[in-house]
Amino acid sequence: MAEVMLALARTFANLRSGRVWLYVLTPALFSLLLTIGLAIWALGAIVQQMLDYPPMTLLVGWGLVWLAHILAYLGGWMAIFAVAYLGASLFAAIVIMPLMLKHLSETEYRDVAAMGRDSFVAAAGNSVWATLLFIAGWLLTIPLWLIPGFSLILPLVLMGWLNRRTFAYDALSMHATAGEWQEVRTRQKTPLFMLGLTMALLAHIPLLGLLVPALAALSFVHYGLEALRQARGGAVVTIEGERI
Repeated sequence: MAEVMLALARTFANLRSGRVWLYVLTPALFSLLLTIGLAIWALGAIVQQMLDYPPMTLLVGWGLVWLAHILAYLGGWMAIFAVAYLGASLFAAIVIMPLMLKHLSETEYRDVAAMGRDSFVAAAGNSVWATLLFIAGWLLTIPLWLIPGFSLILPLVLMGWLNRRTFAYDALSMHATAGEWQEVRTRQKTPLFMLGLTMALLAHIPLLGLLVPALAALSFVHYGLEALRQARGGAVVTIEGERI
């Protein structure tokens, strides 16, 4: 967990930079606008759709109409937040992460040589594929959400996986060779997921959650480039806002 905490510390230290704030706020604004739009145009339809299927129909049949409506609206909002997070994550991965990566590689990680393939198509394809798998996992696990506690655990696990699957590859595609990427992915599998899960937890904090897609991208850049630095010999440089 020390590597995860270091990546998070460097991520929040970067928030003293106006340029980084621009990178962070742009996906947040995109997510906010998407959430408002979906709430206005789609929430009613989603709620009605949920009320037409079990277990909501069973609750209505038992006379618990009020409970069915509460659960339907809760499910509708969760669906909207998930879509907004997905959209913001895609935006952050495809548009914002390359800018963050360029900025950090020219400042804090100048000693980490770019030895990979700078492929926008590969990175974008990875992000889209991760999103499709996330949606499939979300739909397939819906029945499990009726088990007490699973409705809280499953979204966090799925979102943590999405963060790792989306941002870990994109953070290293330009700097790591194919062999180095395989080594980092194998050796750092658990810490990478824990970093994704930590960002998933932060995503459920009001207001801060809007910033999480970009913060997740930034934290995975820090984690990935530091892991690569250590794998190549452990060279250490002092970064702005960090004391060695």
